[in-house]
Amino acid sequence: MDGSMKVDYDDATWLSHAVDLATANVAHGGGPFGAVIVRGDALVSSGQNRVTRDLDPTAHAEVVAIRSACAVLGDFSLAGCTLYASCEPCPLCLSAALWARLDRVVFAADRDDAARGGFDDRAFHELFGKARSEWQLRVEQHPVPTGTAPFDAWLAEEGRTAY
Repeated sequence: MDGSMKVDYDDATWLSHAVDLATANVAHGGGPFGAVIVRGDALVSSGQNRVTRDLDPTAHAEVVAIRSACAVLGDFSLAGCTLYASCEPCPLCLSAALWARLDRVVFAADRDDAARGGFDDRAFHELFGKARSEWQLRVEQHPVPTGTAPFDAWLAEEGRTAY
């Protein structure tokens, strides 16, 4: 349900809505995650996990809701909004929430509940505290002469939109 539906709800009500979306998604073959984005008392957008449906490992409920909210509001900044998630956001979703400049993130189930359901992302939460040399995924910098050219072009662009 996207749009600008104004309702006088509290955190528990919005979280229940996110949990209902997650539960409904399971019944339709999706992952057990749902999210809603609210500005004031108005529902801006909602999202359900679409990873397996869309074959997109970034289509987490929170990311889907953020993408939709940005489209609805016509802005990449969701300042003034709250993200309600059925479960504690993983590092991907937390990063998306930070980039979207959400005011708050409120969740129902936690990472231990997710692990019990087979979605154990504790290793991802812990990964960023480790040296890159200990990561299973190799992440390496390989400098090239033109590597900073995009940033030079960005800084030279007078009409750029700062974010």
